[in-house]
Amino acid sequence: MRRPAFRWMAAVAAVCCLAGSAHGDDGLPQSLTAAQGDPTRGRVIVASRQVGLCLLCHSGPFPEERFQGNLAPDLTGAGKRWSEGQLRLRIVDSSRVNPATIMPAYHVTNGLVRVAPAWRGKPVLGAQQIEDVVAFLMTLKD
Repeated sequence: MRRPAFRWMAAVAAVCCLAGSAHGDDGLPQSLTAAQGDPTRGRVIVASRQVGLCLLCHSGPFPEERFQGNLAPDLTGAGKRWSEGQLRLRIVDSSRVNPATIMPAYHVTNGLVRVAPAWRGKPVLGAQQIEDVVAFLMTLKD
């Protein structure tokens, strides 16, 4: 009989982790590169169905994109809800915030299993691409 209660508590914990707080200690405050992120390039990555694939799970202010996901938080207002460091951590490796996340680790190569040979040792997004996405998401204040 403890199982249903445990599952309910785990679900509540997962939702709390996904919602996050505006400015907590759950972030990567330092840039991954010496160069500043470019929000224009970041928007292209987020909206791309070949690079970032973000819109498979997320929705957001992308009126030109017909199909958007509903499995993850809406990206509208992301720059208001999370700090730059919090966004960076969630993109680099969201499992550090929520171990049960379905979001892929976009900048992790160690400890992954079932990786196609062409992708072994390579992150989904490079360091500058991560910074570009963070810069774009920080512009989403509404």
